[in-house]
Amino acid sequence: MRSDGGESVRKALRHAKIEVLENDAVRVAKNGDAFWVAGLGDQLAHQVSARRFQGIDDLAGTLAMVTDDSPILLLAHEPFVFRRVPKRVSLTLCGHTHGGQVNLPLITAAYVQSHFGTEHIYGHIVERGRHMIIAAGLGTSITPVRFMRPPELVDVAIGGSAAMVTARAGTA
Repeated sequence: MRSDGGESVRKALRHAKIEVLENDAVRVAKNGDAFWVAGLGDQLAHQVSARRFQGIDDLAGTLAMVTDDSPILLLAHEPFVFRRVPKRVSLTLCGHTHGGQVNLPLITAAYVQSHFGTEHIYGHIVERGRHMIIAAGLGTSITPVRFMRPPELVDVAIGGSAAMVTARAGTA
């Protein structure tokens, strides 16, 4: 299968009139309350070697587009950026890992740590006052197998104080 660098996904989203936020931020207001939705480019866009990738994500440039103190919701396909996300970002939403699609206790976490330098592969993570939710998603990657991590859709409710974040997950 040949990769088109995500262009088919961008095209489908635009066709559905869904704005693509790739290293971009937009201010949204609802019921008089404003927040920012910031989206990053792919952190693993180009494979340089067996274990090295070059991304097209620009966290600093994207956050520089935020012009006021309203909360920021960061959309990043891969969770690897989380270690660089400032506390200014209220919530980071990610996928990519499929929640450890084949979830073998201890082994999956060790594999992800050794290959990607993070232990974060699934769930609601709170680290140094920052929040990230990594969803297992619906699909699979590389091989069409799931084990001990069923597909899911995640419903995230955001409201009240900046510290209040809840998520409900349901299997598909």
